Amino acid sequence: MAHTADTPAPDFVPRAAPPVREHLAASTGLTDFLAGAGTLTLDERRLIVDQALLMLEQNYVHLPLKAAMHAVNPLQRLRVLRRRLERQTKETMPREWMFHAEMSEIFHSVRDLHTNYLLPAPYAGKVAFLPFLVERYEDERGEHFIVTHVAQGFTAPAFEPGVEITHWSGIPIANAVDLNATRFAGSNAAARRSRGIQSLTVRPLRIHLPPFEEWVTVSYIDAAGNPQDMRENWRIVNNLELPQFADTRGPTGTGPAETALAGITPADTALAQGLDLDMDEANRAKIMLFAPKVVARKKALEAGEEAPEVRAGEIPTSKPEVFRAQEVQTSSGTFGYIRIFTFFDRDVNGFITEFIRLLQQMPDRGLILDVRDNGGGVIFNAEFALQTLTPRRITPEPVQFISSPLNLRICRLHPRELGAWLPSLEQALEIGATFSSAVPLSPEDAANAIGQQYSGPVVLLTNARCYSATDIFAAGFQDHQIGPVLGTDENTGAGGANVWTHEDLLNTLADDPDTPYVRLPKGAGMRVSIRRTLRVGANSGTPVEDLGITPDELHRMTRRDLLEGNADLFEHAGRILEGVEPHGVSITDATAADGALRLKVKATNIDRLDVYVDQRPRASIDLSDGQADVTVPDAATASSARVEGFAAGELVASRTAHLN
Repeated sequence: MAHTADTPAPDFVPRAAPPVREHLAASTGLTDFLAGAGTLTLDERRLIVDQALLMLEQNYVHLPLKAAMHAVNPLQRLRVLRRRLERQTKETMPREWMFHAEMSEIFHSVRDLHTNYLLPAPYAGKVAFLPFLVERYEDERGEHFIVTHVAQGFTAPAFEPGVEITHWSGIPIANAVDLNATRFAGSNAAARRSRGIQSLTVRPLRIHLPPFEEWVTVSYIDAAGNPQDMRENWRIVNNLELPQFADTRGPTGTGPAETALAGITPADTALAQGLDLDMDEANRAKIMLFAPKVVARKKALEAGEEAPEVRAGEIPTSKPEVFRAQEVQTSSGTFGYIRIFTFFDRDVNGFITEFIRLLQQMPDRGLILDVRDNGGGVIFNAEFALQTLTPRRITPEPVQFISSPLNLRICRLHPRELGAWLPSLEQALEIGATFSSAVPLSPEDAANAIGQQYSGPVVLLTNARCYSATDIFAAGFQDHQIGPVLGTDENTGAGGANVWTHEDLLNTLADDPDTPYVRLPKGAGMRVSIRRTLRVGANSGTPVEDLGITPDELHRMTRRDLLEGNADLFEHAGRILEGVEPHGVSITDATAADGALRLKVKATNIDRLDVYVDQRPRASIDLSDGQADVTVPDAATASSARVEGFAAGELVASRTAHLN
């Protein structure tokens, strides 16, 4: 919407960071934005309700669990709404926002961030924002809410990172957060409260209605201890779109993962989504508002131009919206640090290849792997990454459909992608089983084809905003005993499912003339958990949904963490890594001569070495000095060699070399 005298751009926009200045200048006030909303007809509302009822009744895998755990009945609520719509006329139907509010409330009632009613135009693609970010920490005096980021160019009296919020529009801040949390569908209290804090200043409108209030009054204590107040208007802007987020390619490029992913098609990737859309949209908005250098770097890389310099000590990456890597100094030593912001990258090969490249630049002493605030993405990315951190064989999480005639029909039409679930669904309808058999979504061979790439100890950082594919990653990390999980909340977001959109379901039956799916009007949408995930290892068979991953140790975020780059959190992680003995093994040279394969192996804290050539065991030797020369007869033409290192009989390190 163009600006008029009544809708001026915010004062800070002319001083905003250049990469996003023009984008923010197109923002509009709440009143002007809402003036263009409300164009759904009565028939279109009825269609939306009918399609929602179809999806939740026939496709929604968690319905029995949610009805039991949360005492909800979304199907009956939709039937009642449909009956009311039948009695309404164009003249008597309520305002459109009330329809959207009721649909959203019905979907939110199941407390599943995968299962959403997605608002149509003009809400889709927009975000409501205030130009600062609020976060929470704890100390001996209790909990505190402080400003941690301020958009470049925004000013208010003594308002800067570190000021403590006391009231929000007259409501004590803790109460305001709790009220906000009730609007969100998080599977547990920690997840809902975390979203309640985030939504104070960032609200994607694809999932949620705009704020009811046009402005907020923020009461805060400045650095000098003086109470202050300011009033700030909500603004509506198109959310950030970077090329990666709009990418619809399947696995591309070349790299260590190319062979492993050779059989995976774009169709497979499209059906392997595990994404908290609300978190993904919020993260993109936060990049736009508080990390404009990421925008500049990504645009330069996509255009083939010289990218801006990264911060001192940071390792440049081709995917700055996905990864950040550096070394961190703690009192326990120097450790590697990799932040994975999202698993939502459809270039699966490129994701894994870049992750491996960053791992290879990390110190051997230990790695802090951070997936906090990661809303998930492509499940393949999450599960294929696990193998690079452990010598153990990865067992991908199995997934199940709910048994229904419509799911059976979908699987029959797609035998290549969904045939593994077909026999059990055929049987389930006869014997009354609730779910199909549990079959891994990620191919097990691909989940193990690359092997361990980092041999040092690893600690994983999680919080309540980890969701979906990130829940799956954290569960796999814990179930395969890769390392300890250090959480800043008591649980992850607990999103254990593969999610399909209404558009996905429409496409699966596109060739069926009797398909029950009908395209939704005006860009409206819906998403549903289609296949639930189950844990493996010692937790085998336990659903991830609603239960999530409980960390091995808990760290409460401190003021230093929020304002000084996670200083206390890194110290905690460093103490954990300091207590873990590192193990490593590598093939430093491989040559073929006289019909034999000769390997030079270097090892750290290894007392036995097993050698496999082309996946067959060929040698086992004891080590005492950390080095070995191994000759394998009749193996000069071998294509691969793998060495496995043991300490006190336990497999602790592995490395594979591709020879031809």
